[in-house]
Amino acid sequence: MTARVGHTVTSGTFSLDGQTFDVDNNVWVIGDDTECVVVDAPHDVAAIRVLVGDRQVRAILATHAHDDHVRVAPELARATGAPVLLHPADRVLWDLVHPDTPPDGDLTDGQTVTVGGTTLHVRHTPGHSPGACSLYAPELGAVFTGDTLFAGGPGATGRSHSDFGTIVESIRTRLLTLPPETVVHTGHGADTTIGAEAPHLDEWIARGH
Repeated sequence: MTARVGHTVTSGTFSLDGQTFDVDNNVWVIGDDTECVVVDAPHDVAAIRVLVGDRQVRAILATHAHDDHVRVAPELARATGAPVLLHPADRVLWDLVHPDTPPDGDLTDGQTVTVGGTTLHVRHTPGHSPGACSLYAPELGAVFTGDTLFAGGPGATGRSHSDFGTIVESIRTRLLTLPPETVVHTGHGADTTIGAEAPHLDEWIARGH
């Protein structure tokens, strides 16, 4: 059975640095008819479980630890028995949300996660946060970028633990090197492709000067 990508949108809030905003978050589920992984667990366990169905959840992969991406991760882990995996550089942010519940394991650059006959390659893409990661699935022609790359450019870097120069370098070296037809599944909003975003790199670099 070929792996496929499932998608839903959940709504809630994002809070950091004393401010709170209403947000809609993408949730991605990758797998076949028997098993899957969940990419990010933002606001609503019930909505994610509907998308999962009766499949076994192998892991909950956090692209980063802002609260609008991991708010219900421990609850989803308890409901499914799946471990929550996060890059250790984002523990500073995770601990703001779940100070008494550590993640179950690490995501690290170069790590692979295989599910439903497809392999996700972890790429550390810091900038939006120190431990932000993207998940590249070459068999699916897709990359899951969290809040690192959106349709229209880099993710936000105006808050604590973020840096614009770092995110642009991550995109340049870790994402724009992927095949241009690669579909970019983002943490918020519409999909894009590597080929659609690559021509704007110089504009993003200039924005930082």
